Amino acid sequence: MKKLSALLLALLMVLTVLSGCGGSGKNGSDDQKSTDEAGAGKEASDWAYIEDKGEMIIGITLFAPMNYEDKDGELIGFDTELTKKVAEKLGVKAKFQVINWDSKEIELNSKNIDCIWNGMCITEERKQNMSVSEPYLMNTQALVMKADREEEIMNDVSGLTVVAEQGSTGEGKMLGTIPDDETVEVSAKDFFKDSTPVPVDSMAKALMEVKAGTADLAIVDSVCALAMVGEGTDYNDMVVNLDNNFGEQEYGIAFRKGSDTAEKVSGAIEELYKEGVVEEIAEKYGLAEMLVTK
Repeated sequence: MKKLSALLLALLMVLTVLSGCGGSGKNGSDDQKSTDEAGAGKEASDWAYIEDKGEMIIGITLFAPMNYEDKDGELIGFDTELTKKVAEKLGVKAKFQVINWDSKEIELNSKNIDCIWNGMCITEERKQNMSVSEPYLMNTQALVMKADREEEIMNDVSGLTVVAEQGSTGEGKMLGTIPDDETVEVSAKDFFKDSTPVPVDSMAKALMEVKAGTADLAIVDSVCALAMVGEGTDYNDMVVNLDNNFGEQEYGIAFRKGSDTAEKVSGAIEELYKEGVVEEIAEKYGLAEMLVTK
């Protein structure tokens, strides 16, 4: 009888200990739930993550007038200067990271970068996959070719090699992966249906291919083309053609889906508009007329 009583007492003590540790008891589950919710809440604030490390890593490619290097190798440009002003307002440092544009969303979601701020056209697909800021600059698609071939090329692009940055709006318009909208007068997909599209890793590279004669023409952002091509540039034997309206676009800044950083950055830009800083930077780079009015 004594042995039985001792056994029952020992069993009762074990059950009490397990209950107190939350092995399967209600209190333990509630404690774990509270801990998990606290952790989830902390992780949900993307801005807290950026603020804690003290820097916002900006994914870019190099092209004028948005982000490019001057003759001394210093990074300059409209987006570069605006980014620095926004970061200063938000109390963090802007760190720029050159990326492969076609892998921009992978870089963002893996936290190799914190935002994409590099003349990125806003599309429905990008808004579905990322949190995108309010638009800040207007853009269209331009065709760039050798000046002495402009009439020939614009008359017929059949069989010609057309280069575009991989993952860009120009490539998407040409391939039809970005659908036409009400702003389109000429469908790029139809215009280039008998051409040979070739992807390259940047808009700057697209211009280089045309310059070298390895491509007949390039489709790039008009903001890029008008800044980099023509008299006084490295591409003074080339011309920008805007005869075809492949549709209007707006530039935006992209963040991880659901990120609260988008709201922070948009708020800072709005303040900079009120202070006249955005217009001042835009004037410096010849983009004042392309600003989205605030």
